[in-house]
Amino acid sequence: MATLQSSINKSKIDKKFKKKPITIIFFKLYVYSFTSLYVTVCMSKPREITIYDIASKLNISVATVSRGLKDDKVVSKQTRKKIFELAEQMGYRTNHFARNLRQQQTNTIGVIVHELKSSFITAVLAGIEKVTTETGYDIIITHSSESFSKEAANVKNLFNKRVDGLIASLAFDTANLEHFKPFVDKGVPVVFFDRVEQNGDNSVVIIDNYKCGYEATKHLIGQGCTRIAHVTASLKRNVYSQRYKGYLDALFDNGISTDESLLIVSDLSEKAGIDAAMQVLKMDPQPDGIFITNDFVAAVCMRTLKEHGIIIPDDIAIVGFNNDAVGKLIEPTLTTINYPGIDMGEIAARSLINHLKGISNIHQTNTIIVRTELIIRKSSLKKNKAPLL
Repeated sequence: MATLQSSINKSKIDKKFKKKPITIIFFKLYVYSFTSLYVTVCMSKPREITIYDIASKLNISVATVSRGLKDDKVVSKQTRKKIFELAEQMGYRTNHFARNLRQQQTNTIGVIVHELKSSFITAVLAGIEKVTTETGYDIIITHSSESFSKEAANVKNLFNKRVDGLIASLAFDTANLEHFKPFVDKGVPVVFFDRVEQNGDNSVVIIDNYKCGYEATKHLIGQGCTRIAHVTASLKRNVYSQRYKGYLDALFDNGISTDESLLIVSDLSEKAGIDAAMQVLKMDPQPDGIFITNDFVAAVCMRTLKEHGIIIPDDIAIVGFNNDAVGKLIEPTLTTINYPGIDMGEIAARSLINHLKGISNIHQTNTIIVRTELIIRKSSLKKNKAPLL
């Protein structure tokens, strides 16, 4: 009877497999194997060591372990030594996230920049990182790619990450600061740098862009230039509008009439440098000087002009802006405005962190102006004029 039953069961199984395609059988076997492997890997991952484990091993209270790991002098030096040694031996990791939630702070600073492919921004970030590292803060860096919508998304993201403070430079097309309102409402401090809105309520770290534009233009006038073009970016942003105003006032103060056809507004890309040069070449009469508000664009513009037979500075003298490394590498070397990015980053970060620590109050000093200087090199020195400084 048992043999007969066995034969019947075998017959049912054979029929069952004959009804199902072989691919389904293999698929089920694959899913089963993958699931088993996943479970095995997850099961094999060691759990995190906790202060309870350390307390159990040393036969002391959890509170003593917690205080000892904070190097609290309430716990004896010998016990602290045992706690630290065992914690390292067992691979204990401090749960900063849980601790920060308890303390209502994350020890994290958010940073929003308008681009990352800039020597100036790299220098600013280096300055910020130097200060945050010294003071025990982490940073989260985001960039807007010159887009207001992306900037707004970054602001929201950093707000949701509960950063303790924010350092930001605005995108080209940012028209207002409404997207920063959640930070203001929660009392989370924000420091703006470089590209800012100077409405009196914001804490900003900037340079005197008007003075820089004036000095750059005045220098070209001093070299005998009377038809000076200005290549810049969006005049909606404070940095470019103020440099342009300095340029205009320098012309006016030296009796040179303004010619709007000499204003070239674009972005700060390589293409912008080429396009600016091609526009200059088509002008009649051509400019004898150009003030360009970015060193990279100036370098590209110079290269393009030289390729078309323009001699710099004899035909056209050029001044850039930022003091990027490229200015020393091109020929002739580029006269420029030194824009101390590292100093700006350090000042912005230190102002914010001092505010967080209660050392100072950023609301008592709305505007911090960083010192700049004109660095004179060969690109702007006409023959028989002042020697190189």
